[in-house]
Amino acid sequence: MNAGSARVRFVVAAGAALGLLLTGCGGGSSTSGGGGGGGSSSAGADAGGKLKGASISVGSKEFTESKVLAQITMAVLKNAGADTKTASLSGSATVREALVKGDIGMYWEYTGTGWVNILGHTTSDVPTDLYQKVASEDKANKIAWLPPAPMNDTYRIAVTKDFGDKNSIATMSDAATYIKAHPDQGKVCAASEFINRDDGLPGLEKAYGFKFTKVIELDLGLVYTQIGKKCDFGEVFSTDGRIVANKLTIIEDDKKFFVDYNAALTVRQEVLDKYPAIAELMAPVSKALTNEEITKLNASVDVDGKKEADVAEQWLKDNKLIG
Repeated sequence: MNAGSARVRFVVAAGAALGLLLTGCGGGSSTSGGGGGGGSSSAGADAGGKLKGASISVGSKEFTESKVLAQITMAVLKNAGADTKTASLSGSATVREALVKGDIGMYWEYTGTGWVNILGHTTSDVPTDLYQKVASEDKANKIAWLPPAPMNDTYRIAVTKDFGDKNSIATMSDAATYIKAHPDQGKVCAASEFINRDDGLPGLEKAYGFKFTKVIELDLGLVYTQIGKKCDFGEVFSTDGRIVANKLTIIEDDKKFFVDYNAALTVRQEVLDKYPAIAELMAPVSKALTNEEITKLNASVDVDGKKEADVAEQWLKDNKLIG
């Protein structure tokens, strides 16, 4: 993930932010839906007019991956006949509040964010069946979690490949040992939310029994380019295409501190009740969103400079998920 906060502490969002709700992202703010697609047997490609007459607003956070997922969703709904609008909002708290209030009908959220930030649990009580627990608890808020994608976009710490190889840093335990022995090479770059979150920097340092020598706060989009320059270590997200582009190496979380962040489409229950075909249409899409696939999609935007809407539509066509 990139360009700002991917998962912000769940605080009450400013009402002014919601006033920007229907600001378009990627391919524009509103598109009229057409008919069904071509000859594939998948639910998406053969959508026909399953959502004909529906008007649905799809939200996203402000970083690339969330925007790509929103554009994928819009294209699938449009292919099934819906009129769609998109809203790119700043941070988890704002977009979640928009969903709960009914300003948007759906957006992609992460199981870890649901557990810690939305439902108020901690990283020390994460269940093995995380998705099922999150989905079950959020029913009380009249929010449905559709089946998650296999992609797991979780926090990680990265170094340059040269730095990692030279100093034999493969795991976070290795990193902790190295920083204790070489405090002059223990600077970390990170975004503000990671610096302050229990499931971010404070919890990581506690779990591994060490402290970074210096914490340099940067916009997340800058962290990837500053690892090996302003800092020795940096916060990254595991499916970000810029990891490869900047020749970074992800350090293994050998104590498994970081929570899983499988992506799932969260939908207002009243919207899903009114348009139950949404679940059917999105099921094959979600199933196809592996770590490898979403990393490629992210890189197409962040590295190759393509538009989220164009990347989303091409991927759906290539995978015969729309006609």
